[in-house]
Parts: sequence; C-alpha cells; structure tokens
Amino acid sequence: MRIKESFRKKLEQVNRWRMQKISNRNFMIILAFAVGIIGGLAAALLKGLTHFIASTLQDDIEWHYKYSFYLVFPLIGILLSVLYVRKFLKGKKFEHGITPIIYSISRKSSRIELHNVYSQIITSAMTVGFGGSSGLEAPIAYSGAAIGSNTGRFFGLQYKEITMLLACGAAAGISGAFNSPIAGMIFAIEILLPEFSIPAFIPLLISAALASVVSRLLYSEPLFHTASTEWEVEALFFYLLLAVVVGLYSVYFAKISTIVKGWFTKITNPYNKVWVSGISLGVLILLFPTLYGEGYLTIQQILDGQFDAIVKNSLFSDYKDMAWVVVCYTVLTLFAKSFAALFTLNGGGNGGVFGPSLVMGGLIGFAFAYGMNQTELIQLNVPNFVMAGMAGALAGVMHAPLTGLFLIAEITGGYTLMVPLMLVTSISYLINRSVLKHSIYTKVLAESGDLLSYEDKDRTVLSMMKLRYVVERNFVKLYPWETPIDRKSDIIHSKRNIFPIIDQEGVLLGIIYSERLFELLLGEEEGADKTFDKLVQKPNDIIRESENMEVVMAKMNRDDVWILPVVDADNRYLGFVSKASVFNKYRALLVRQGHYLE
Repeated sequence: MRIKESFRKKLEQVNRWRMQKISNRNFMIILAFAVGIIGGLAAALLKGLTHFIASTLQDDIEWHYKYSFYLVFPLIGILLSVLYVRKFLKGKKFEHGITPIIYSISRKSSRIELHNVYSQIITSAMTVGFGGSSGLEAPIAYSGAAIGSNTGRFFGLQYKEITMLLACGAAAGISGAFNSPIAGMIFAIEILLPEFSIPAFIPLLISAALASVVSRLLYSEPLFHTASTEWEVEALFFYLLLAVVVGLYSVYFAKISTIVKGWFTKITNPYNKVWVSGISLGVLILLFPTLYGEGYLTIQQILDGQFDAIVKNSLFSDYKDMAWVVVCYTVLTLFAKSFAALFTLNGGGNGGVFGPSLVMGGLIGFAFAYGMNQTELIQLNVPNFVMAGMAGALAGVMHAPLTGLFLIAEITGGYTLMVPLMLVTSISYLINRSVLKHSIYTKVLAESGDLLSYEDKDRTVLSMMKLRYVVERNFVKLYPWETPIDRKSDIIHSKRNIFPIIDQEGVLLGIIYSERLFELLLGEEEGADKTFDKLVQKPNDIIRESENMEVVMAKMNRDDVWILPVVDADNRYLGFVSKASVFNKYRALLVRQGHYLE
C-alpha cells in the first residue's frame, strides 16, 4: 500500500509539472504518438500470434488424420477463449465487438478496463487461429481503445481528452491490422466520434500513421494484393445493381444477427453455448471449407483469378469446372458465412463482424459478376466487383461508407475504382439506413437509451442522466399527526417552499406548500391547529425511482410544474426532483460531452 501511495504522489507531481510546462494540446500530440506506437505493436502481435497458431495447426503438425480435426478446431478455439475468460478474468467484465467501445464513451466516461489490452488479443487469437469464422479487426480496435483510455486515465486527463485517446487507440488498431492509416482514422471518426472538430484529425492521423509503420515493420505481409484495372463506364449500371444487392444483404445480416443472438441468449450455461456453436460451426465448415478462419485466403484467390477456389477444396470439388455450380455454391457459402460468424461470436469466441462483412461482401461481388459473365450479356471485371462488394458490405453493416470506401482502396490498391466504390458504398449505406436507423453496433445501445446521439442532443443528454443524481433530499419532513403550530420553527427556518408529508413507515401521503403554511400560521386562514393529515395536498404527479429522465421531464412539462416528489416501488418518500437540478446536471453533461478537442 505504501508503494502504491508513493507512486500515486509521484504521478501527481509529474502531472502538475506537465501542466505547467506543456500545453494540453501539445501533450495530446505526444500521447497520440505513444498510443499509435503501442497500438501498432498490439496489432502486429495479434496478427502474428493468430497466424502462428493457424500455420502450426495447418502446416507444421503432421499426422494421418489431421484434416479430420479441422471440424473440431473451431470448437477448441471457442472453448479455450471461454476458459480464459472464466478462469483468468474472474470478477472482471469481458465483452467483445465495437458496441462496448461505443457504450464506454456514452456511459462510462470512456473508461475501458486495462485487461482488455491483452485479453482481446489472447482470446481472439485463440478463436480465429483455431478456425473460428470471425475477424481480428474488432478485437484489435478494442485493445487499441483500451490502450488509449488507460493512457489518458493514467495521466489524469478529462473526459474529452480520454475519449480522443480512446479513438486514437482504436484508429491505431484498425490501421495496424489492415496497414491502412486513412481507413483507421475515418473508422474512429465515423463510428466513435460522430461529432468532431478539425483539430481532432491531428492526433488521429499521428496514431494511425505510426501504428501502420510499426505494424509493417513487425508484420509486413499484406492483407490483400491485387492489380486493379480501370473500371469501364459500360459497367456502371451493374455497379449500381450490385450496390442494391449488397445493401439488401446488409439488412438481412443485421436482422439475422438479432435472431441468432436471441437463440444463444436462451442458453444460460456458457459451456453449452460452446458446444452448440462449435458443433454447428464444424458442420458448416465440412460443407463450406471457406468458412474456416477469417476467409480472406479465398477472397485473395478470387482476386488472383482462381474463380474455382471456393469449390475446389469442398465436397463438391468434382464440379469446380461447372460455372453455375460455382455461382450457386458461392451464394450458399455467403449465407452460411453469416451464420458461422454469428455462431462464433455468440458461442463465446472473440471477434467481430468487421472481417466477416468484408468476406461476405467479396462473395456477393464475385457471385454477381461471375454469374453475369455466364449470361454472356456482358463481361465484367470480377476482381473489381469483389472489391466493390467488400466496400459496400462494410458500409451497410457498419453504417460507415467512408470507412468502407477508403479501407478497400487502401488494402487492395484499388484507387482506380474510386468512383464505383463511392457509388456502391453510399447506396448500400442508404438502403440499410432507410430500413434500419441504427447499425449493428448501435442498435442495442439505442434501444436501451445508452447511445450518444448528436442528431437529438437534448434527448441524448437526458438519457445519460441518472435520476438518483438529481434527487434533492434536504427537505423538512412533516408527519400526519403534527400541526403547523407544532412545527412552526422548522417551517419558518426552512429554505424550501415545499414540504413532504409522510407516515411513520416513510410512505408519502402528499405535500403542502410554504405559502399555505404561512397563511395558516399568520391567521390569514383558519386551521393552524389542524393536523397535517387534514391539510395534505395531492401532488400533480409523482416520480418513480425506476423512471428515466425523459419520463420525468415529460411529467413536469405536461403539468407545467417545476418540482415533483420521488418515491420508491413501495411509495416510500425519497426526495424531490426539480427542473433546476435537472438543468444544472444537463449543463454539466453538455460541457463534458462537448467537442472532443477544442
């Protein structure tokens, strides 16, 4: 304890010196450098560890029946992930995906537990390395966000600075994972910082750029490589048609995600979830080998012109030369991929829908273009449509058209396709957005009122308030057997103009205002010797402690009152809530949730 206290004092001294010598803006730049470097190291570690596990299982270990174990490897990976969480993170909350990052910004003052820096790497490497049908992007974004959040907290920074560093860490993670600094920065802006000022670009640029450099130095293997060609104007209509198909599929995926999550919610035992997801995943992989692991290898083979790659290692490899079989098998694989990814994530594995979205979009683009070519109505450039499908799926599923656009352009070198990519991402996004107001990441938060929305800031700030923090309790309590004369001194010296009347059990019977009490005490009205049970007034309404602030303000506005009593589930008096206290809290939250970097 002495060592810990000594360290805390030293840190306070360092922070005081820092605030005197270094401006807040310059210090943020310094920390952005540090977060970017550490985020790049984390991304390289995750990619290296995952691919080490995968290559060891697939290439280095040799035994006669090795390939039959491919069906149970994903189950083993998910089981190891669950065991790690339950045995090594006892008492610590563990979540996966982008949604918890957004929640931490909205509800937890951008605080993310430190263990996520390494826990996300360990669990996702085991999940994906053993063949779980998921991606590494969400875990590394979570790990990076934890790096940024804890860096800001370590130096005692305020909410908006911690939020900026959290976003820097997430951007560094995406940048390092894909070697795509622009996409990493835009991801942070679109998903985590919907409202930003221009100076916010600087720390994000620094972190994303440094993470990309560090990741390339330590793990230089590119995610995809392709020699993209110029797009043809004659194919524009088909790019638009692809955008519609991808947009509709992104809606389907969002809806099926909710359904699958509901299935697994009914399974209470975590190990039963492992068995259900693992066995289901094994069966799907038996039928569709492309579902094993991330699935990027198959997409790369298609980009290289190996259009039969998706079939040749399957049970239907004998039909790989039949083009329509390839198209139909690709469509089936596409729908199987959506279930495989969701089984992996809901069964206890760690990953995200970021990577699966890319794979599903690539499969849509391939099936669409390759199928069109078989009609001989037109000859489309299949790799170009694969890339456009990847960008469109990411834009629709994540509600992040710019991230999808620049990510695909960066990781494939397909800048010559910017116009088709722009059209496909924007149309796919608009289709999904027209059906689903919120993305797959924010839907749950929006339904629970935990989403920080800049489209309706008043409602958002109200949803962030907790009733218990605005309840005022310093009121003089009156009892039904007492009279105004009995409590004359307390009434006169009270600084409040309203008094609760409660029984001996604490149940609220009603209220009485000071104006009437003074009239009684001054003789302007008869009844100063009457007991309060005869003088009690019924309040316009009451507030239940379980009600949210939107309901509270609605009740106040409906009756045009400034103060209402608060009671618990048994009608016991707790205090009062006033518009003044709500407005004070509102102003404080507006300041806290203001621009992230001024």
